Amino acid sequence: MESPTLLCIDDLPQALELRKATLESHGYCVKIASSGHTAIKMLEETSVAAVLLEYKQEGMDAEAVACHIKQRFPNLPIILLSAYSEMPERILWLVDEYVMKSELPERLVPIIERTHRLGPHSDKRLQRKEAAA
Repeated sequence: MESPTLLCIDDLPQALELRKATLESHGYCVKIASSGHTAIKMLEETSVAAVLLEYKQEGMDAEAVACHIKQRFPNLPIILLSAYSEMPERILWLVDEYVMKSELPERLVPIIERTHRLGPHSDKRLQRKEAAA
């Protein structure tokens, strides 16, 4: 069976390389993008199991990127990564999971597995979003 491919989006090259190395050590194939434009272009050319999106980035609005991904690829899970404990509701409705960076990497791999396994139309995911409302 082929390893799932993940797309990591972050404007910091060091963060991307570290995340890539960590995820590859867990058996994932990892693509990286340093901008939303690059990420969308990659998604048009490559099939991925999930997107890991950094919330705070220079020159890129994570909410706009998540919205664009959901419009173009509605079944693609998005995992939002952030150092902030409080997030605007409008972005939480666009993403499938939210992980604080302080919880990386130990929480990330189980969340990727669960997100990939459940898929975007799972009853469990719908129940979680309704509970958050």
